[in-house]
Amino acid sequence: MNLTPEEKELGKQNFLQAVGGLSRRDMLKAATAGPALGAMYFGYAALGGDPVRAAIIGTGNQGNALLSFHNRQYIDIVQVCDIRPTSRDRAEKTLLKHPEYGPNDVKKVKFLTDYQDVMKDPSIEMVLIAVPLHMHAPVALAAMAAGKHVFCEKLMAWSVADCKKMCRASAGNAKDGNKLQVAIGHQRHYSVLYDHAVELIQGGVLGDIRHIRARWHRNNTFPGRDGWKPDIPDGDKNVDIEKYGYKSLNEMIRWRLYDRTGGGLMAELGSHQLDACSIFLGKIHPTAVQGVGGKYYYNDEREIADHVYVMFEFEEANNTVVNYSSINTNRYDDYGEIVYGTRGTLLLERETQAMLFKENDPNERNRKPDRQTAISVSRNAKGDPAVDSHGSPDPMAAASAQVGIGAKVSRGYREELEHLAYCIRNPDPSNTPKCHPKVALTDAVIALTSNLAMKHQTRIVFKDAWFDPDETAVPEDEYNGSAGQVAGKP
Repeated sequence: MNLTPEEKELGKQNFLQAVGGLSRRDMLKAATAGPALGAMYFGYAALGGDPVRAAIIGTGNQGNALLSFHNRQYIDIVQVCDIRPTSRDRAEKTLLKHPEYGPNDVKKVKFLTDYQDVMKDPSIEMVLIAVPLHMHAPVALAAMAAGKHVFCEKLMAWSVADCKKMCRASAGNAKDGNKLQVAIGHQRHYSVLYDHAVELIQGGVLGDIRHIRARWHRNNTFPGRDGWKPDIPDGDKNVDIEKYGYKSLNEMIRWRLYDRTGGGLMAELGSHQLDACSIFLGKIHPTAVQGVGGKYYYNDEREIADHVYVMFEFEEANNTVVNYSSINTNRYDDYGEIVYGTRGTLLLERETQAMLFKENDPNERNRKPDRQTAISVSRNAKGDPAVDSHGSPDPMAAASAQVGIGAKVSRGYREELEHLAYCIRNPDPSNTPKCHPKVALTDAVIALTSNLAMKHQTRIVFKDAWFDPDETAVPEDEYNGSAGQVAGKP
């Protein structure tokens, strides 16, 4: 969206004014930015005891993000497991850069190659799983069978059937009489910025929502820019690929490019943003999906699409339509979400900033353009949001909102891990990760059914049974290899 620097700054201030004026959270004005912000905001506290002893399995890009962002006061990484020597070396360097680990601490960390060795160690309480997608379910199921708590990166699993296995395993396992805690890494559930956006949307500030546009655009056409097709390091060329179930070094290292090991753009990127859109609309399920996608640019061995364009219908949310696109040939629009309402527009960009613009009444005389209108939001006597574009904005409202969000906006990696550790140490039934398996199952159904809609070039109607972990029905079983046997088609 073309906005001048002045319009962007006004949009940011409008958002902060609205949050500060509408928020019902007493902590908003009292919170101070810093490491404790997530705990204060999401309602958990310091452990008050030893951190959870954990092993991380898989230390590629996402695994290293977990290593970088975790708080050692909550989680102590004592084992690192990866089949690739270069990944283990990279993980060691990441830990050495962590402010809470010294060289002597890192020397005590065990570096392993076989995840089964992690499962055999009774001292490991939790595993962090960041392996290729097709291995999520096997590793998570093995961990739960061994009585270990689980954090698994998104997407939950390669198939909906595997996701349901993980759901049932998490519900049926207990350790020392307490339920095993399982969380999936859709970190927007722990974003203060997104939580405030939800508050504005559901508080009625934007009016009637009928359309959301989400996108994740990248330009990988320049040499060396395709992160999904990295060079194969010499240090990994001696890995016994057959032992670990891979067909080639290509498949092991560039696993995101293949249908057997990855889930494509919808699993890796789209799942985050459709998760956010469903939260915006009240955590409801979409009614149907259709779209197109394919290898429109690359001429290589990859099997996954490099461009996807999908449309979701949410009948329960007043027939709201969500459009999503992810492309590899242009990054002008970058990534984020735009929520269009009858009284306002909310833009979220790169998970780090939000802008709010009022839809001005065209019947008003001498009105300013929508993008140049300063607004403030408060509650009227009935408790409904009251948007004022004429009075003077309250500087305290914007200042308190900025403090509540934090000077450096967190994307939620640290908070999702802290909260999981807190739930483990405080096993009350009310303490549950925000993105627990049933929530993550919904995200997986949406992403994986989108892939099927594009593959079969048809509109798919979602079935309630697909979202129910206790039901055996899954979207992949509706096809049997025939585009004529698609759910929602006669």
